[in-house]
Amino acid sequence: MILGATALGVFLGHRVRHRSDTLKEPLGVLQGALLGVVGLLLAFGLSLAVSRYENRRTNIVDEANAIGTTYLRAQTLAEPVRSRSLDLLVTYTRSAIRLSSQVPGSDEARDTRAQEERIERRLWSLAGEALDMAPTASAPRLYVETLNEMIDGENARVAALSNRVPTAVLVLELLAAALALGLLAAYLALAGRGVLAVTLASALVAFLLLVTADLDRPTRGLITVPDTALTNQLESMTKPPAAAAPRSAPR
Repeated sequence: MILGATALGVFLGHRVRHRSDTLKEPLGVLQGALLGVVGLLLAFGLSLAVSRYENRRTNIVDEANAIGTTYLRAQTLAEPVRSRSLDLLVTYTRSAIRLSSQVPGSDEARDTRAQEERIERRLWSLAGEALDMAPTASAPRLYVETLNEMIDGENARVAALSNRVPTAVLVLELLAAALALGLLAAYLALAGRGVLAVTLASALVAFLLLVTADLDRPTRGLITVPDTALTNQLESMTKPPAAAAPRSAPR
C-alpha cells in the first residue's frame, strides 16, 4: 500500500507539473505537517509493540522460575504425592513450551491451555493431600505458595500472548503513512526531483511497519518470543531429583 501510494503520488505529480506554481506551496505545507504526525504515530505504534514484546519475554522467565521453584519444593513432599507431583510438573512444562509456538486463539492453543488447566487442578488436589498428611509442616505450605505463583504466572503469560496492539492503531499508521508518502512523492515529482529518495523512504517506512506487526505476533514471523528459559528448566527437570523423598510424612 505504501509503495503503491508513493507510485501514485509520483504519477499525479508528473501529470499536474504544469500547475506547479499554484500547487507547490500548499502541497509542501500539507505534506510536511502530515509527515510529522505520521512520525509520531509510527513511534507510538512501535513503542506499544516493543513494550508488549518485552512483557512476554519477562513472563516467560517468571514462569520458568516459578516452575523451577515449585519443582524443587515438590521434592520435599512425602510420597506418593511427591512422585506424582514431579511427573505432572514435567508434563506441565512441556505443555508450556508447546504453547509458546502456537498461535494465540487457535484450536491448538486452546487444547494446550485446557491440558494445562487439567494438570493445574491435579497438582492442586495433590497439594491438598500433602497438607492433609502434614497439616503443621512447613514443606507443604511452601509448596502450595509457589504452586499458586506458578499458576498465576501461566495465566499472565497466556494473557500477554493475546495482548496485541489495537488494530485501529495499526490501520491508522498504515493509512496515514500511505497518505503522507503519497503527498511527499507528488510534491517532489511536482518539483522534478527526489523520486528515488522518496521511494527509499517509502521502503523504510514499510519495513518499520512490518517490524511493528512482527513484534505484535509473538509466535509467528521473524521476531518470536524465545522460550529458552522454559526449555532450560525442562532440561534440568529431566535429571534425577536433587532431594530425596522424606522417610515419612512430617508432623
